[in-house]
Amino acid sequence: MTRVAAIDCGTNSIRLLVADVPAAGAHTDVLRRMEIVRLGQGVDATGRLAPEAVERTRKVLAEYASTARELGVEAVRMVATSATRDAANRGDFEDMVRATLGQLPDVVTGSEEAELSFLGATASLDRAAAAHGSPPPEPPFLVVDIGGGSTEFVLGDGEVRAGRSVDIGCVRLTERHLRGDPPPPAEVDAAERDIRAALDQVTGDVPVGEAATLVGLAGSVTTVAALALRLPAYDADAIHGSRISCDAVRAVTADLLTATRAHRAALPVMHPGRVDVIGAGALILRVIMDAFDFGEVVVSEHDILDGIALRLARGHAG
Repeated sequence: MTRVAAIDCGTNSIRLLVADVPAAGAHTDVLRRMEIVRLGQGVDATGRLAPEAVERTRKVLAEYASTARELGVEAVRMVATSATRDAANRGDFEDMVRATLGQLPDVVTGSEEAELSFLGATASLDRAAAAHGSPPPEPPFLVVDIGGGSTEFVLGDGEVRAGRSVDIGCVRLTERHLRGDPPPPAEVDAAERDIRAALDQVTGDVPVGEAATLVGLAGSVTTVAALALRLPAYDADAIHGSRISCDAVRAVTADLLTATRAHRAALPVMHPGRVDVIGAGALILRVIMDAFDFGEVVVSEHDILDGIALRLARGHAG
């Protein structure tokens, strides 16, 4: 058993997983944390990480580093994704991480991000299905990770067969199009056109028609699931492995895109840091399900963070 710390620094959030990982089989969580730092604030427009966003990230990263030491982890890996890949001042961010964490982040390619997401998302699907009293989801899986700046698509069955990362994400689309409160139909239509154009890129690289099961992950998807399930409070155990119909996703998306910011903020399952961007995240999921004709999505609470931990503990990092 190896105790590791995985840190995922995305466009919208920075997350920590401390886990005990055996040589084979499922890992055991010791601690999970998530903070919204909005590192990708303005990157789509300026091409640079804002100093205040880097400082927000530094403060949380310092807490994570301290926690990892206190819990006696044997190895740490920090992965940075879309916002950092895109930034002209990426070097300044890397210097901050080295000073705060004692090592550089791995700024992974979209391809590796997709592989890590697939590994993390699928490792516990059978166990989650059993907990819900459902049969195991049928492979091949199309794993879709909707992030703040990008969305990853990975097709596989045990191992990755094809993948593609495209620059559509809940923060990027919100900043680019969804400015109204609530956004008027013209803004929603413009965002949907961007999503559909990105999906055309995906189908050139990923044979999505071969997938038997759509697996959705990350905060936009889990929040949509919580709303579809009408949970009185956010409950990761109830969400992980749940199956949400396309009709339910359409209904939740329509509600979110026609709600005011104040209404979204008052929803009991809504994390404060997702209030501004959840409409775009839900729209991405809805368009994917419509365009690729999926009748339901299997929701995973496990994602790239779990993939980072598994690879790190088993000697396959990098």
